[in-house]
Amino acid sequence: MARTLPSKQRRRRSAGVSISMVVPAVLIYAALLVVPVIYAFYYSFTEYNGFPTRVPEFIGLENYRTVFGSDDMTGTMVITAVVAVVGAVAVNVAALGLALLLKRTDRFNTFGRVVMFYPHVLSALVVGFLWQAILGPQGVVNTMLEKVGTDSLPFLSDPDWALWSMILVIVWSLFGVQLILYLAGLQAVSEDLLEAAKLDGAGRWQTFRAVTWPSLASTVTVAVITSGISLLKTYDVVVSLTGGGPAGSTKTLAYTILAVSFPQRDIGLASAQAVLLILAAAVLSLTVLFLRRRAENDAESIG
Repeated sequence: MARTLPSKQRRRRSAGVSISMVVPAVLIYAALLVVPVIYAFYYSFTEYNGFPTRVPEFIGLENYRTVFGSDDMTGTMVITAVVAVVGAVAVNVAALGLALLLKRTDRFNTFGRVVMFYPHVLSALVVGFLWQAILGPQGVVNTMLEKVGTDSLPFLSDPDWALWSMILVIVWSLFGVQLILYLAGLQAVSEDLLEAAKLDGAGRWQTFRAVTWPSLASTVTVAVITSGISLLKTYDVVVSLTGGGPAGSTKTLAYTILAVSFPQRDIGLASAQAVLLILAAAVLSLTVLFLRRRAENDAESIG
């Protein structure tokens, strides 16, 4: 007859199994994320060209002074902030609106979901080249405008037009993932609450504001944070669509790090810029979480 272990021993054994399963994941996480971040912080205080034969020279905050003392870098950070904020709002508004239209499960909506998600399947570089062929000076849109006798539009040749055109392209390429998140969130909205709202005579907007929107709080938080971080590190679309131009009007911080600082072998400056990008992502995430927590506390105090 099998011997039964005491409950305390069973708990210890299960705890040991849990730890043995978690440790490999923690080690992989540390190796792929924590260690590179620590190295980035270290190199940001040094002058280093990346060659193994060269020892990094500690220079304190000089790289950060260079970043904040440069008008070009200040403009780059402003552009990055505009792309992240405007893009995150546009992505989530578009994704939520389409999710509300496609939440019913039928053949047409299933096809619509596939079509809307398709841009995210494409490589970001491919997306940039595709829209370059559509919006460029000799692209499809301007060629059609010229054929009908209308002046071409400077989608990618004017600094202001280029920035907003790039944001539009990035939004088009990203909102598919947010659409899936919102569709999943809408499936979790209580049908009983929706029916109760209808019985009380609430219209569509009132039902959305009182029932659907509060139920989507966690989904909105995840969607805003993930889309904001993706927009902060925008690089591929910039490379293939505008190349940072015209006149640096679409040059983001990630583009500057990967296409300017690293190729110039200025590892210290590139690391300082990368640290600022990491801090910006952390501030964005904490801000969204703080706003959500405050909204929940206000709702509880009212209730």
